[in-house]
Amino acid sequence: MTAFVKQEVKNNIGYITFFHPAGNSFPSTQLQQLVETIQDLDQNENATIIVLQSEGNTFCAGASFDELLQIDNLTDGKQFFSGFANVINAMRNCSKLIVGKVQGKAVGGGVGIVSACDYAIASTKADVKLSELTIGIGPFVIEPAVSRKIGQTAMSELTLAGNEWKPAQWAFEKGLYAKFLQPEELDAEVEKFATQLASYNPEALADMKQVLWQNTSHWSTLLYERAEISGKLVLSDFTKKALEAFKK
Repeated sequence: MTAFVKQEVKNNIGYITFFHPAGNSFPSTQLQQLVETIQDLDQNENATIIVLQSEGNTFCAGASFDELLQIDNLTDGKQFFSGFANVINAMRNCSKLIVGKVQGKAVGGGVGIVSACDYAIASTKADVKLSELTIGIGPFVIEPAVSRKIGQTAMSELTLAGNEWKPAQWAFEKGLYAKFLQPEELDAEVEKFATQLASYNPEALADMKQVLWQNTSHWSTLLYERAEISGKLVLSDFTKKALEAFKK
């Protein structure tokens, strides 16, 4: 299968589904497609809420290593990591609540995307890891979203133990997931919850979205400042060698 980002509206629920054969990792073009799809559904009057999901066994493996290896200047580096900033800000600025369906593991930027969901329902297979430090960079762009969701202490634990997987139950206990359940129960639970949410007053939902994201307007500049840090670090010899080793 080739990579895609697609949308569908059913019963007042807007579904966004993404896929990439490399563990649902994101190249910059697909990050931009995700931004545009979120914005498109935000304007769609037939969708009251949004469900964000992926296909395959992994929810999201974060940034595309192939594209990271091709970055050879600061401008391109900042632009690539700004792709994740754009996604998080699009989710934050979307007037509609976003429910994440997390069927499998989330790594790096994938954890950031889950954190930017207003409500996430996961399976017991949805372990998480922030491995950025192990390849010489850091989760700078996604940190505000992750810390907002699980707190700075848990964010530090996840970041500094970047070679360790944290189980889905850990992520649930820290607040990343609102619910976690057996894989075979996930689809029905997400549909049930989304259907219930979509039956509420759209105006009240939009107002609630504003309340949930208060005090984050500075992210419009902060996340791009963070993208520049990552864009600089990805040029280092340490990171280039680490990425090559990961690919082997």
